[in-house]
Amino acid sequence: MTSDHAHRHYGEDMLSVEEALERILTVFSPLAPEEKPLLEALGQVLAEDAVAAFDIPPLPNSAMDGYAVRHDDIRGASATSPKTLRVIGLVAAGQVPQQAVAPGTAIRIMTGAPIPAGADTVVPFEDTDELQRKAAGRSLQEIAIRLDVGRGASVRPAGEDVARREKVLSKGTILRPQELGVLASLGHSRVMVIRRPVVAVLATGDELEELGQPLGPGKIYDSNTYSVAAAVLRYGGVPHLLGIARDNLEDMEAKVAGGLHADLLITSAGVSKGDYDVVKDVLMRQGHIGFWSVRMRPAKPLAFGLLRGPGGRQVPHLGLPGNPVSAMVAFEAFARPAILKMQGKTRLRKPTIEAVLEDPIHNNDGRRVYARVTVARRNGAYYARTTGAQGSNLLTSMAKAKGLAICPEDTPGIQAGQRVQVWMLDWPEEVEV
Repeated sequence: MTSDHAHRHYGEDMLSVEEALERILTVFSPLAPEEKPLLEALGQVLAEDAVAAFDIPPLPNSAMDGYAVRHDDIRGASATSPKTLRVIGLVAAGQVPQQAVAPGTAIRIMTGAPIPAGADTVVPFEDTDELQRKAAGRSLQEIAIRLDVGRGASVRPAGEDVARREKVLSKGTILRPQELGVLASLGHSRVMVIRRPVVAVLATGDELEELGQPLGPGKIYDSNTYSVAAAVLRYGGVPHLLGIARDNLEDMEAKVAGGLHADLLITSAGVSKGDYDVVKDVLMRQGHIGFWSVRMRPAKPLAFGLLRGPGGRQVPHLGLPGNPVSAMVAFEAFARPAILKMQGKTRLRKPTIEAVLEDPIHNNDGRRVYARVTVARRNGAYYARTTGAQGSNLLTSMAKAKGLAICPEDTPGIQAGQRVQVWMLDWPEEVEV
């Protein structure tokens, strides 16, 4: 980060959301790979190609419970003209057939069992007289085939799912449950993935109280630590809670030092014009930090830069506003894409839909407005309605919201009935919209 970025002042022009995000993302790169037990890698990004060492299935096998036969022996079979074969054995899934199917014979076979030598077709048991023989107490040493199912019916070829030496999953794939299942089918108990970023979370302010403590006069419980840390978890990071830094140099320096092992330090409060200078002083002493005004509402004040960590490493720092809604909106706009990028993910754009606005959004100061909205789908279209009062201190308005409706900075407002772009807060990150 260059020195002119580090020493911006509030009197300068405000940055657009895109300008701020571009400056932030240039600092971040995918982290180093790590080996993880298979289940623990859910949601992480594959760090190397997964190549099959063998065919799946390894042998031709049966898709049905039935009888393995030679098609030549059942050609033309029907209910009125069945073909009777001698049953010489049974093969179950996991067994290796010990007998071959000779002309005029059949082997009872279960789903997934390897096809015996000599057989080229499987007849499902319901296309035989097996049930009638059982009901009559007759021997199952013979079976009547009552349908010509066609050569090769119900036979799964070797390698039908995966061929030996095939690249099954590519480096960069996000591991969902289905990808973990594929890796398990290849025999992988561990997998190389891009590691999850450790994100230190620090709240600042003398007015904050720890959870579980009595709430004294003028105090409020620290909610930002938990909303921010939960968002870190949601987007794949590992939160490290530093607690609350009081408004004095000693405590701020000690708390910030506790986060310098992390891949990213996120603080809340202390970054706007009217805040105490102690936060700014400590951060500037620890590294190069810029204090920006971003053309957005809520979340106008923002800090970003690099702190000096142990061994000379540089630790990115993102300073969020103190108001709880502002902190969450700024996290979605700036911290979320940085955390995703560190994990090797490339789809950084927030899932966005177009909705019909059901009540107006006003924009009086030329900033991009992110209005908290509920979202419903009716008659094939999305509809968005604001959650009520939009004060940045009203955290319950975020709890009611399913998305953030965006009113552009050059638009004085969006009226009811007009269309609006909505960032979806509760949309699967892997789904493109």
